[in-house]
Amino acid sequence: MVSKHREIHKTQHTGWLRAAVLGANDGIVSTASLIIGVAASRASNDTILVAGIAGLVAGAMSMAAGEYVSVSSQADTERADIERERRELEADEQHELKELTAIYIERGLDAALAKQVAEQLMQHDALGAHARDELGISKTTAARPIQAALTSAAAFTAGAVLPLAVVLLFPYLNTGSTSGITGFLAKLDTTPLVVCVAGSSLLFLALLGGVSAYTGGSSVRLGAGRVTLWGALAMALTAVVGTLFESPA
Repeated sequence: MVSKHREIHKTQHTGWLRAAVLGANDGIVSTASLIIGVAASRASNDTILVAGIAGLVAGAMSMAAGEYVSVSSQADTERADIERERRELEADEQHELKELTAIYIERGLDAALAKQVAEQLMQHDALGAHARDELGISKTTAARPIQAALTSAAAFTAGAVLPLAVVLLFPYLNTGSTSGITGFLAKLDTTPLVVCVAGSSLLFLALLGGVSAYTGGSSVRLGAGRVTLWGALAMALTAVVGTLFESPA
């Protein structure tokens, strides 16, 4: 009786994990940075909110369009390679058999076994065997443009909603009191909204980096630190830009 042993590997998550983390990270960083830059210019709350929403929509569409174009190009290349392989199989099947056998020998099989495996796989699905083992194309790794576009747009939107939610909630948190943290920030002539959005966004980024690192099986501290560092840098630079173009009172 063959015992069932389920092995858990992290590499199976790398495809969707990369797209999700990239989209959400971009959503948080770009939207928070835009909000901070506009807020640092002393713009009105309505202007800040409109800028944030516009950034969300534009960013989501940009991510979707970029992923669709990029993955479509990949899909076109894959189709062209598969069609070329189909013609080569029709023209000289024996040469393709030798080519597949050589691949298996290079992977560690002896010549006799490699040839036997190649023959059986080509009898079952010659084009599929060459696409998978020669070209590195399979059903699980094949390019899916629409899926990639929708996933990237959704991930970006999810990330961008977080700093926007802080902007929407800020009037209820900032009651105008001159005591506590709000009063301290006012004395420093620092916009409380900038600090609130920046602080919460960095927290979101740290959580995102930590969760993605944990899911991928790498260092949580390192994953959180990387995204937080670059997010802080982006927000700081846009804050500087905003102060340079301060809105008139």
